[in-house]
Amino acid sequence: MIDRRTFLASAAASVGLTALGYSNTARAASLSFSPAKPFSFDALIEQAREMASRQYAPAWTLPPEVLDRINYEEHGKIHFKPELAPFADGPGKFPITFFHLGQFFRIPVQMFLLDKSGDTTLAREIAYNDSYFDMPEDSPAHELPHGAGFAGFRFQEARDGDLDWKKNDWVAFLGASYFRAIGELYQYGLSARGIAVDVAEPNAPEEFPDFTQFYFERPKPGSDVVTVYALLNGPSVTGAFQFDMRRGKGVVMDIDSILFLRRDIRRFGIAPLTSMYWYSETKKSTAVDWRPEVHDSDGLAIWTGAGEHLWRPLNNPPHTTASAFMDNKPRGFGLLQRDRNFDHYLDGVHYDRRPSLWVEPIGDWGKGAVQLVEIPTDDEIHDNIVAMWVPKEPARQGQSYRFAYRLHWLADEPFPSPLARCVATRLGNGGQPGQPRPANVRKFMVEFIGKPLAELPFGVVPEPVLTTSRGSFAYMLTEAVPDDVPGHWRVQFDLVADGTDPIELRMFLKSGDKTLSETWSFQYHPFPTRNSR
Repeated sequence: MIDRRTFLASAAASVGLTALGYSNTARAASLSFSPAKPFSFDALIEQAREMASRQYAPAWTLPPEVLDRINYEEHGKIHFKPELAPFADGPGKFPITFFHLGQFFRIPVQMFLLDKSGDTTLAREIAYNDSYFDMPEDSPAHELPHGAGFAGFRFQEARDGDLDWKKNDWVAFLGASYFRAIGELYQYGLSARGIAVDVAEPNAPEEFPDFTQFYFERPKPGSDVVTVYALLNGPSVTGAFQFDMRRGKGVVMDIDSILFLRRDIRRFGIAPLTSMYWYSETKKSTAVDWRPEVHDSDGLAIWTGAGEHLWRPLNNPPHTTASAFMDNKPRGFGLLQRDRNFDHYLDGVHYDRRPSLWVEPIGDWGKGAVQLVEIPTDDEIHDNIVAMWVPKEPARQGQSYRFAYRLHWLADEPFPSPLARCVATRLGNGGQPGQPRPANVRKFMVEFIGKPLAELPFGVVPEPVLTTSRGSFAYMLTEAVPDDVPGHWRVQFDLVADGTDPIELRMFLKSGDKTLSETWSFQYHPFPTRNSR
C-alpha cells in the first residue's frame, strides 16, 4: 500500500521532470488507434451516472510485478517521443506528450482524440505501444501488454527565445485526479485535483479517485484555449469533467464538474488545492535547514460572500488540524505565494516563483465552508496542505452535484482587495528584554502594506482590532516599519494563554469607522518553553 506522502511526493517529482534528451531506441512511425466511437459530454455524464450505480472496480489491472520494477529511477528513463505528439502541427501551445505507467502510477488511463465527422464527434483511443517511448532496451516497461494505457499527459509549448516546444510544458495531469499548471512566472508548484474524499477524517482513510479517461479536442486555429474532457472513477464517487484551459499571462481553467456518489462521504471536498508548507519567517526551529523559508504557498486567502477578505498564514502544526471558514455563496478562495523575495528562500528550485492558485466559483455554491487541512511535515517533499470547499449538507449515497468554477494559476490573486494586505507574521518569545521570559507568553509581529495605510494623514496611527478565542493581550504597539516603504505598518503584541489547545486570533486595522486592511486570521499552537533571560 502506497501512503499519501509517498504518492504525492512521487507525483510532484515526476511532473517536474522535463524531457531534455532521448535515447536511440527504435522510432514509432505513428500512433495507432482503436476503432472510432461517438462522443459527447452528455454521454460522458451518463456514463459516470451509470457507473455510480455499480460497485467500484478498476477498469483493468496490469501485472503488479512489472509495475513495481518501473520504480522512480526506471520511470525517469522513459520519455514519450515528441515526434508522435498529437496537435504538434497546431499553434505551438498544445502538443500533447504522455507519461508512462509505473510503480507510483498504476492505474491505466485511456487517451482519446476527438474529431468531427459531419455533425458527429468521434473519439479514437490511442492504443498504447512501448514503441511510443524512448527507454532503455532492458527497461521492464517493455513487458507491459499492448494497449496497457498511460499514466497521464502534459501540454507542451514554445516560448519567447526558445522555439523548441519539446523543452517546455505548461500543464500536466498525473496521478489520481491531480493536475497542475505553471503560473505567469514559469514555475510549477502546488496542485489541484478533481475531488477530495475524506481528507484527514479520523478512522477513515483518504480516498484518491482517478481520472481514467481523457478526451482531447483539436484546438481551433488561432485559439488560446484547449478543451479536455475527463471521466472520474473511485470507490465513493464517479464524475465527468470538462476543462477549458487558456494559456495566457498565466493559466486559466474553466471547469464544469458533475459528480455522482456511490456511498456516503464524510468530508466532500470541491475544487481542492494541495500544497506544501514546511516553514517560513513565522516560525522556524534552529538549524532545521540552511534556507530561510521553504514553502510552495504561504497562506490561504478567502473572499467571502459578504465581501470580507481574509488572510490565514499557513502552519506546520504539531498534529493534523482542520479549520473551517463558514460562508454562503463564496466569491473565491486560494492558496497563495505572497512572498516573492528570492533572498527569503535562497534556493535554485525557485520557491519565489511558485504560482498562486485561486478558485473562482461560477454560479451559486450555496452554504458551506472553505476548509483548510494542515498536516505535520519534516521535509519539503510532502504536500501537507489542502484547501477546499465543503458543502454544508452531508454528502449521501445516490446524490449528484454540479459545480462550475474557474482556476487562476497566476503570481497573485486575480481579485485583490483594495485594502492593505498582510505580508508577514512573525512569532517570538514574549515578555520584555532583560526580564525572565514566561512560558505562557508569545510575541507576535504582524505586518501590513497597502494604499489605505499610505494615505493616512501624518501623525495618524492605525488602530488594530484584535480578538482571541482565549487568553489575553499585553504590550501592544502599532508602528510604521522604518524601511522607506509607504504604507508599511506592523502590530506587535504579546499573547498570554495557558494550556496547549489551539488559539484562534483575528485582527484588522482601522482608522475611526474606516476599515484599512484585510482580516488577518491565525491559528496559534502553544507549546511550553523554558524561562530564559
